[in-house]
Amino acid sequence: MNRGRTILAMILTYMVFGILLNSVGTVILQSIQGFGIDKSQASILEAFKDLPIAVVSFLTAALMPRLGYRRAMMLGLALVGAACALMPLLASFWMTKLLFAATGVAFALVKVSVYSSIGLLTEGKQQHASLTSIIEGWFMVGVLAGYWIFAWFIDPQSPGDPVWLRVYWLLAALCAAIVLLLAGSRLDERAARDGHAAGESFLDMFRLVAQPLVAVFLASAFLYVLIEQSVGTWLPTFNREILHLPTTMSVQAASIFAVSLALGRLGAGLALRRVPWHWLLMTCVAAMAALVVMALPLAADARPNPAMTWAHAPLAAYVFPLIGLFMAPIYPAINSVVLSSLPKSRHAAMTGLIVVFSALGGTTGSFLTGQLFARLGGGTAFYLSLLPMALLLLAIALLKRHSRRAEAAVAAAAA
Repeated sequence: MNRGRTILAMILTYMVFGILLNSVGTVILQSIQGFGIDKSQASILEAFKDLPIAVVSFLTAALMPRLGYRRAMMLGLALVGAACALMPLLASFWMTKLLFAATGVAFALVKVSVYSSIGLLTEGKQQHASLTSIIEGWFMVGVLAGYWIFAWFIDPQSPGDPVWLRVYWLLAALCAAIVLLLAGSRLDERAARDGHAAGESFLDMFRLVAQPLVAVFLASAFLYVLIEQSVGTWLPTFNREILHLPTTMSVQAASIFAVSLALGRLGAGLALRRVPWHWLLMTCVAAMAALVVMALPLAADARPNPAMTWAHAPLAAYVFPLIGLFMAPIYPAINSVVLSSLPKSRHAAMTGLIVVFSALGGTTGSFLTGQLFARLGGGTAFYLSLLPMALLLLAIALLKRHSRRAEAAVAAAAA
């Protein structure tokens, strides 16, 4: 097994999907300006991405060990690469929906494969948490790169010009290159297949949901992704319509959110070695809420400026996206807590549940925020994120309680 090459391929795969999955906000803005759709229509794009993720993960996760994780990653990359190649050729809003549907299907295959492979490449909870945080951190580097890559292809003089669609030629080429890298990698997947009858694996997903630890974790994952996607998806539009930034700057300014997430996740690998995970995460949620209350009033003072530059941008454009710094450690940490408590043969089924509930949370967050944005304004829509933050704080406290009970049960059984 070539561990280094496999990890590199996993990181690059995750980066490409970071670019594509989190381009929804940019594509919404470009679709409004280029395809002439309204915000209510645009708000369904997240569903075209997330619902296929949920459905495909649920149907295939338990069967993934039989297909093979490396082959599943290659299949996902090939599918999304083909969709990217079609995007500039069939430039339309319906093709945009098809692209995100293909991305959702592909990411379902990729995420289950990547998360399940982490358990094959690591030993112990610390290594598992560290590699999970590193891969998720590079995912956010991909998100960051995506904002600037898309902005580079947008014509600042004519933002709706379909010239921006040429970005998909680059993404298709990247997918092809990573498929070749994976083709030359090797991964020992025997531990994942041990005891895995197909029907038994599918039923295992339902058995997992019945465990209190898993049920509380899934609620935590749903709430976290709801918050992250509601902010990430609508931040470019918030920058354009509430802060009055030019289109290109609106997309680029949203990259601050991605930078914050990337730094937070890469740093979390170090912090979690020294700080108990539940205290770190509860502090992060409280800091997120404080930043919302502090930053959004700054947006109310923003005024249109025909000569807008980075030096004259409203302070809120720099402050509000820093919420990502505190969001960052939550998702990989709670994923690692639940995965490292299960045998490797159950990681694919558990990852399937993670992807399903994350996708449902992302769709819900983006749709609700889009509807609130259209009816009540961007400021109010983001203020209402305080409610799921409060629920997430409660869910993390419950997750700690149930994880302690699970550890005690394992220790008692071993004795």
